[in-house]
Amino acid sequence: MPISWVLKPLAIASAVAFGALGILGRKYQKARLYFNVTIYLTTLATTSVWGILVTILASATGQRLNINYYVARSFYKICGPLVGIKVIVEGEEHLDRLSTANNGKHQSAVVIANHQSMLDILFLGRVFPERTVIMAKKELKYSPLLGQYMHASGAVFIDRKNRKSSHNTVAQAGEDMKRRGVSLWVFPEGTRSLNPEPTLLPFKKGAFHLAVQAQVPVLCIVCENYNRVFDGRTRFEPGTLRVRILPPISTKGLTVDDVSSLTESTREAMLTALKEISKPVPSAAKTAAAIETSVSKATALERVRSSEKNSVDQRFVASSASDSALSEPTSRDTTEDELDGDAVLLKRPKAE
Repeated sequence: MPISWVLKPLAIASAVAFGALGILGRKYQKARLYFNVTIYLTTLATTSVWGILVTILASATGQRLNINYYVARSFYKICGPLVGIKVIVEGEEHLDRLSTANNGKHQSAVVIANHQSMLDILFLGRVFPERTVIMAKKELKYSPLLGQYMHASGAVFIDRKNRKSSHNTVAQAGEDMKRRGVSLWVFPEGTRSLNPEPTLLPFKKGAFHLAVQAQVPVLCIVCENYNRVFDGRTRFEPGTLRVRILPPISTKGLTVDDVSSLTESTREAMLTALKEISKPVPSAAKTAAAIETSVSKATALERVRSSEKNSVDQRFVASSASDSALSEPTSRDTTEDELDGDAVLLKRPKAE
């Protein structure tokens, strides 16, 4: 049986079903959800395939580090109008300065953004910087199409279950950033937080350790809470999304001891911006307050644990001062912290 006998009826049935869904979507919210999700995922898959061609062309012309930039911008320009979503950016001049801040060359930075849902890829496509790669969990490497594209574009994959592997990968990423003038895009929350109110999950510290280690600035990109447009279950509506890019945060002169305060102050600045640009949701105020209380408790508990750990370390050093094998740089040159929810060891930045 010729394969066309199967594919042709399937294509016709799919076209009819998609057309009917589009017509129903004019009246029913649920139908619009399925219609727009279908468009979104189809465009994402198509753009991933387009990324293969971009990878070949960009590599041949010495632009491999801009593969993400070209493909991300292409996705936004195609998908945005199709689903009826426009992204308005505030503070884009901070993003533009990355291209010329380092004596006319690209300034390396750790670029962080809040993480809400799969719709993040749309605003990411609008603001994605040049010469920037993505840090992602290793599991995404094996995702169909997306994984292959991310691998080809130079994404940094982190094995969260392997401490030694994570340490080596992040350390190498920090060195490569400065040597090649590359920035790294990270979602510091580690997972999605699609809530009906503007809030942020606690930040993982891996990205901030990396920024301090490489002595590069942290650039914050905040997208408004878009639950009113997309909630992943009942609606995917057209609309406008506001994105604010904050002034870069310098890490010059900071050490590993400053990572906790840098993490907290950055989260506070992003949360303030998130609340300012998001449309209010009065019914969610109590939920937002509860989440903030939970985050505050988690932060306080972390400080207590850190204090106890430092006390134990001091007693350990005092008791082993006579043993030179136990007083080597292990406690001086590394620190244990979290990256995507798991402990990793990151080297302290060397003094310039």
